[in-house]
Amino acid sequence: MRNKWGRHFLYKSYINVYMLQGLFLYLISTPILVANYYSVDNINVAILLGIVFWLIGFGFESVADTQLSRHINNPKNKGTIMQSGLWKYSRHPNYFGEVTCWWGIWLMSFGSSGQTWSVIGPVVITILIVFISGIPLLERRYEGRPDFEDYKKRTSVFFPLPPKK
Repeated sequence: MRNKWGRHFLYKSYINVYMLQGLFLYLISTPILVANYYSVDNINVAILLGIVFWLIGFGFESVADTQLSRHINNPKNKGTIMQSGLWKYSRHPNYFGEVTCWWGIWLMSFGSSGQTWSVIGPVVITILIVFISGIPLLERRYEGRPDFEDYKKRTSVFFPLPPKK
């Protein structure tokens, strides 16, 4: 970036890196901000569903990250693509977990506040991960590799689904 932006590096990096990330942080965290503003008088269905969604998301993200870490740290797997465990059902189960956590947080926020507008948080993180920065960048990295192309034909990109035969 320093070379590409030349003498405008400081300004562009401040805006494109720090300010943009700050904006995304604010938008994504709106359910948390809203939930912290309102007090919860009682537990309701939305809050319970939010807890369930969050637990499912956290479980997916934790298990997928652990499986991937073990795969990467095993010298026998050098240069191979993770295709077992949760990775058999989704090419990005860790991202599925992350997004599911944020939808759970929004459900809990909605249940405590009734404020639907804070849905901007999970919508933004879903769009970023699924369409802009998460999945597309990783998919491009492996594009054209025969093992990845085969894996791609069999395995759902995001939602965990049974593999295609």
